[in-house]
Amino acid sequence: RHLYLVEGMSQRSIAKQLGISRNTVRRYCKGEQVPWERKPVKRAPSVITPEVIDFIKSCLQEDAQTPNKRQKHTAQRIYERLCEEKGFTGGCSTIRNAVKELRDKIPKVYVPPAFEPGEAIQVDWGQATIILNGVKTEVHLFCMRLCHSIAPFVIAYPSEREETFLEAHVKGFEFFGGVSRDLIYDNLKTAVKEGWGKTAREQDKFAAFRAHYAYRPVFCNPGEGHEKGLVENLVGYARRNFLVPVPRVSSFEELNQLLQQRCLKYIEHHKVQGRDMSVKEAFALEQKALLPLPLKPYESCKSAEVRVDYFSTVRFETNSYSVPVKWAGKQVTVKASGLKINIYYRGEKIASHPRCYKKYQTIYQLEHYIPLIEQRPRSVFHAKPVKEAQLPEQIFTYAKKLKNPDKAMVRLLRLIVDQGL
Repeated sequence: RHLYLVEGMSQRSIAKQLGISRNTVRRYCKGEQVPWERKPVKRAPSVITPEVIDFIKSCLQEDAQTPNKRQKHTAQRIYERLCEEKGFTGGCSTIRNAVKELRDKIPKVYVPPAFEPGEAIQVDWGQATIILNGVKTEVHLFCMRLCHSIAPFVIAYPSEREETFLEAHVKGFEFFGGVSRDLIYDNLKTAVKEGWGKTAREQDKFAAFRAHYAYRPVFCNPGEGHEKGLVENLVGYARRNFLVPVPRVSSFEELNQLLQQRCLKYIEHHKVQGRDMSVKEAFALEQKALLPLPLKPYESCKSAEVRVDYFSTVRFETNSYSVPVKWAGKQVTVKASGLKINIYYRGEKIASHPRCYKKYQTIYQLEHYIPLIEQRPRSVFHAKPVKEAQLPEQIFTYAKKLKNPDKAMVRLLRLIVDQGL
């Protein structure tokens, strides 16, 4: 148009110079068409009809009522059903985009919960990292929270086994001074044999445990973390606040003492925004509403009847633990808690060890073998319980310089066992 109006070129010359048709030049010269403007394209009617949208929505609503999150519609499955049931002729990618858009539009809205004093406790596991005896170690945090006062209880273990799970409950109930009427759980394998939510079938030992403490278990639906959101928040809070900086401890007992102190500090000083009462005040009120503890705590340990072998050790799971040599050949009872292995002969405790969670280890206590070494002093420098007792090398060096070093070393060992190093 500039060439035509300003520079005075003919339409034929312009068409030749620009390499376009004279009809196109004529339209631009008259101003009938804006430069770069395209004619609207007539598109085919969309295959995403209201009927298709309604079908997709019905599939997503059906999924919302399905307790198993692993058995829900994929976009591919919705596409296949549309083809089979509705005669859909569009492409799978079209349905995939529509499903994504509709899923994004479905808001997750939950009813805010409120609990009466003593009504419920929420339970969950979490993981954290500590430095145990100089080694970076993953620990499992058992977390409990009273739902009314939000008072916390956190304890750490090396595993989430059944005996640990039940033992942690006992310690939590003792910390709170009672038991709530309901306890709210995920569908944990240590508690649930099969099923989920309202259809869950309990493990036998768990059923006996909760009957002893007279509470009702409530199992959440899969994927519905908001049903126990209070304790899930506690897991993260404990990691960020109770275990930062990363604790350096020599035992789980030391770590759990630290965790208990921080739970007590939380109860003592914490106040929840929007609440009139502090956690301490609400906890004092809630304690009065808790069910009383039974006179005898539930024995949560795992038990096994075993025979002491000729090395004066007993095998439990994959590991061996020593007992005093006088019990060699006897049938004894091993009781394993979360952190301890206790060994009994006819009801009398004859040995106790920290529980080992490694495999194929043998754990000795030097004092168990001293009577036998006193009878056989020539074995002293080659005895495995002596070598693994982590004694200072100076003791061995000193004994070997004495007259009759074998007997001298035995006397030193007896002194160490009786009086301490």
